[in-house]
Order: sequence, then C-alpha cells, then structure tokens
Amino acid sequence: MIDFINTIYEHFKQFVADYWLKIVGALIILVIGWWLAKMISRLIAKAMTKAKVDPTLTSFTRHLVEIVILVFVVLAALQKLSVPVSNFAVIVGAAGLAIGFALQGSLSNFAAGIMLIIFKPFKVGDFIEAAGKMGTVKEIQIFNTILNSPDNVRIIIPNGQVTGTNIMNFTVNGTRRIDLVVGVSYGDDLKKAHKVIEEVIKSEDRILPEPAYTIAVSELGDSSVNFVVRPWVNATDYWSVRFNLIEKIKLALDKNGITIPFPQRDIHMKSEVA
Repeated sequence: MIDFINTIYEHFKQFVADYWLKIVGALIILVIGWWLAKMISRLIAKAMTKAKVDPTLTSFTRHLVEIVILVFVVLAALQKLSVPVSNFAVIVGAAGLAIGFALQGSLSNFAAGIMLIIFKPFKVGDFIEAAGKMGTVKEIQIFNTILNSPDNVRIIIPNGQVTGTNIMNFTVNGTRRIDLVVGVSYGDDLKKAHKVIEEVIKSEDRILPEPAYTIAVSELGDSSVNFVVRPWVNATDYWSVRFNLIEKIKLALDKNGITIPFPQRDIHMKSEVA
C-alpha cells in the first residue's frame, strides 16, 4: 500500500514538473481573457449607447460579444496545455448531436432571442405581459428576457417562452384607455349621475382630449344601472389616473346623494311553537 501511494506521489510530482508552467499559463489566459471579454463587451455597449443604438440591440450584442470572446479564450487555454485544438474540434463535432439534444432548450432560447431582436415586439423600457408575467423590460439577453414587475420583483423568462405565447405591449402605442364600470341605483337620476361622473373626468388634467372619453349606460343589471367610463391617458399615467378616478367618482356620487348599490340579502327566521 505504501509503495502504491509513493508511486502515485512520484507520478504527481512528475506531472507538476512537466506541466505546471503550462497550467499556470492556461490559468493566466483564462483570467486575462475573462477580463478582456468583460471590458470589450462593455466598451462596445458604451459606443452603441453613444451612437443612440436601440438599447435592446445594445444589450443583446454585449452579451453575444462576451460569449464569443470567452469561447476563443477557452480554445487558447487548451492550446497552451498542448491540447490539439483540431482534435478538440473533432471531439466536439462528434459529440455535437448529443450536445444539441442536451442544449436544445438553450438553442431554442437563443434563436428566440434573435427573433426578438429582428422583429422587435418590444424594447427595453416597455411595459409588457408575456408568458403570463407582467413587468417593464429591463434587458433582452441571448437566452432570457428580464422584467421588473410593478412591485420591483426581478422576473427572468426564457426567450422561447416569450415568443411562444401572446405578447401584450402596453407602452408601444403611447396611450391607453381606462375602462371603468360605475353602477347606480334604479331610483337615482341617470342624467344627474352622468353629469357628476363627467365633471370628475373633466377635472382630471391627465385625461387626453383625443380620443374623446366615453360615458354611457351599458347595462340594466340585476340591482344597478351600469355606466361605462372610458377616458384615454398616456400609458405612463394609466394606473395613477385609474386609482384617482375610482376614488373621486365614489366621493362625488356620495356628495350628490347618488348611491352605488351592493348585494344585500334579507334573512327571515321562522319560529315554530311546539
């Protein structure tokens, strides 16, 4: 047993003596190459930003350049270790089919990322819904799209899922319509209710004059007469104006003695005398 351990130790010493310089050189290539990949990709992104290139394309290009440089760095490190690059390429080629099957999800995400860059259904800064998630587009990478949700949660969605589902872009058109339903009692004056709601709409400066807002009776419900209230606002003002209108309409209706009905149930209890 001792002889076996000594033999392994001698082989290890011989290996270190023969290859330590190559191993150190390969490590230095990897470290410097990794640093250069980061630096070059950042410089390219900075130059594209100065040239006012679409931020979506800038982000995608930065990640792609970084990965390409790292591939060449790994090949250089292998060559430093006296691993024939041509043989390495043959090995990779022989294993290509297996790697393709193993990475088919990543490859499809990469292809989907290319499609997002070419067709541009959204760009960095747009508020979208994709793959069942909503948020502001932070970055489009080569494999993933990164969103920030309204409550500031980072969401990472594979590009294949993004392109494989319906994409709703709430920002691209610049404006959005707020859809509210306001119910009033059957006994209330409809014209008065219409006027009160309209005064609230006119008092909100962020509502756009064009397209014109809509206030109309839409339904005679089971317990209420329902108005649809549909003003248009800039996409960035959507939620703040929506919340503000709901509060102001309720307060204005209360002030003018107009009631908003709500479901009620009468319970009758019957007692039996024995």
